[in-house]
Amino acid sequence: MNVLQAEQVAPLICFSHLRWDFVLQRPQHLMSRFAAERPVWFWEEAIPTDHHLPYLEFHAFEGTSVQSIRPRVPHGAAQDAVLAGLLDQFLAITGTTLPIMWFYTPQMWPFASHVAASAIVYDCMDELTGFRFAPPDLARNEAALIENADLVFTGGHSIFEAKRHLHRDIHPFPSSVDAAHFHAARGALPDPADQAGIARPRLGYYGVVDERLDLELIRQVAAARPDWQIVMVGPVVKLSAADLPQAPNIHWLGQKDYADLPRYIAGWDVALMPFAINEATRFISPTKTLEYLAAGRQVVSTPVRDVARHYSGLDAVRIAPDPARFIDACAAALARPCARDAADALVAGQSWDATFAAMNAHLTRVRKGRRPGWAIPEIAARVRN
Repeated sequence: MNVLQAEQVAPLICFSHLRWDFVLQRPQHLMSRFAAERPVWFWEEAIPTDHHLPYLEFHAFEGTSVQSIRPRVPHGAAQDAVLAGLLDQFLAITGTTLPIMWFYTPQMWPFASHVAASAIVYDCMDELTGFRFAPPDLARNEAALIENADLVFTGGHSIFEAKRHLHRDIHPFPSSVDAAHFHAARGALPDPADQAGIARPRLGYYGVVDERLDLELIRQVAAARPDWQIVMVGPVVKLSAADLPQAPNIHWLGQKDYADLPRYIAGWDVALMPFAINEATRFISPTKTLEYLAAGRQVVSTPVRDVARHYSGLDAVRIAPDPARFIDACAAALARPCARDAADALVAGQSWDATFAAMNAHLTRVRKGRRPGWAIPEIAARVRN
């Protein structure tokens, strides 16, 4: 392989606060596609260990060539210094040089900033500073990452508008959809065992259950309409069981595999997006909007900014700002079918393949533009501080 070929297939290290096998979302969709053309390593958050030495765990998962890396750091160790050493060890052992470094969390920038990279990308899919328990140094680390990044993507238009002044090469990429996967929910799929015994009508939600959900809204809907069954699918994060509203018609089914989601949605009459309107949801662009539509379900949502911006004109999406109107919107969705042509057309233009292709084109452009002729000596001389 000559120098030009080696540079074109530079390995990619993705630094993520989300674990590869937690919930299948934006990082997994994109990194799986990158892995078809280059080696991809998925560096996850550190896990404390009682061992006196730090070390790395390597995990391979079925269905992808992406390799997950889980650093183990002794309790009480200076984490950034230890992680910087582990990263250097990883680069040496694997022979990885001049990688593309792709960040989902600014918290990993401090220990990776010294690495000579062929490109640095920040894919800001959420405004993490608005989340519960956000680290106090998150904003400072994000500012440093943006200053050093060659390319910045955002997970929606609202967050793009908030950050567009911070970088010269920033682009909005709302999350996309695997339409074929969710389209299966329009057919006759067997009801999962833990949902089969739930009466109809069913109003369902899937996704992470955390501070972004309006739990009081869920409680009020269930109380107002005890004949409706509220099905909640997804892991509970940063909340306790005592935080979750309980009622005979609220069903907390827990986390499910991505492969099984169409079977759950197929058994719902309406799909819900009961998001709280707070700092944690100010900039979100929920992937599930497109997934629900691809599944052929009508959607009832609170007025999340990017949902209202992109979907309020669709017959299949109803947006309600308070519990009374949310309940009315659910009743309207249950009462009549909707025209799906416009929703189907929108879904068809928002594939993960298209999003990946556009992002990859930006990445190729900035790498070529910054180093005319793929000048390897110039790349090697560049070390981030």
